Amino acid sequence: MNPMRATFQAAAFASVLAASGAAFADPVEDFYKGKTFTFVSGYPPGGGYDSYARIFGRHFGRFLPGRPTVVVNSMPGAGSMVAANFLYNSAPADGTQIGLFGSSVLTEPAFGNSGARYDPLKFSWIGSMAQDVSHCGMWQAPGVPKTFAEMFTTKSIIGGGAPAAVTYQHPMVLKHVLGVNIDVVAGYPGSREINLAMARGEVNGTCALYTSSINTQYADDVKSGRMVLVVQMGAKKMNTFGDIPSVYDFAKTDEQRQLLDAHFSTIVLARPISGPPGIPADRLAAIRSAFMAMLKDPEFLAEANKIGVEIDPMDHTEVLEVLTRVSKIPPATMLKAAKAMER
Repeated sequence: MNPMRATFQAAAFASVLAASGAAFADPVEDFYKGKTFTFVSGYPPGGGYDSYARIFGRHFGRFLPGRPTVVVNSMPGAGSMVAANFLYNSAPADGTQIGLFGSSVLTEPAFGNSGARYDPLKFSWIGSMAQDVSHCGMWQAPGVPKTFAEMFTTKSIIGGGAPAAVTYQHPMVLKHVLGVNIDVVAGYPGSREINLAMARGEVNGTCALYTSSINTQYADDVKSGRMVLVVQMGAKKMNTFGDIPSVYDFAKTDEQRQLLDAHFSTIVLARPISGPPGIPADRLAAIRSAFMAMLKDPEFLAEANKIGVEIDPMDHTEVLEVLTRVSKIPPATMLKAAKAMER
């Protein structure tokens, strides 16, 4: 064969191979390869939310194309609103940062909170790691109510966080919508600090205990009877810890039920995860796919079970359905709901 012709054929073949390789290259994998993927947690270390953030950080990288290094960055403040504002307004929208914050902050814009600088429907939603209800737990001591019915007549002190935190919002709603006889001591940084305050006798209980928080922080207290779960709050009723009455059992009027909906509809989004608006569609699709694959992975589920983290996932479409329903609650009802928290 003519040497020049052979050289030309070899070059042409190499060009075909290169073109073929380019056609099959994965731009998402190429983007993430060698990068650091940051997961923002809106809560301090040691609580139930942090347990979800840490297990996410240990496993998620295995499922995202390019297998980036995943780091967890705690960004507590204002009941996790600091993290929500950061993700919406400041985080890079290139698909390298997503995060977890409390479902309670998603109603803050509708409650008129000027500090909530985001539209819940415009986040790049990934899903939720769990569906849940919230409980009131009372630390047992002489004179402390043992049932929710007793809390209407016997005064108790409830520990709470910042105004946007469920640890503050839930007991305030119980107080002002249903007339429960409680005072709320606000300002605790997280559930761990409230737990210590209960053990020291500073407060009698807390009203924002998710199933996972109970399993990871209060399981022994509940089993021993040191803490009694007296009521559950949420759009659905769960019997994980026995037949605990629902807050809706104590609503006497349609208006009370509507106000409870304004506050408790989003509780089902127990561990919501989202990114900033504008993440490129292919990377967002990859993140969503990796998220759901991780939540079905045997290795991940085995660790979740070991550390007492409940996994009951919702995908991004289900999250958006919940938020869309909440967005349709009349403004007048949301105004009354805000006043129930002494806004």
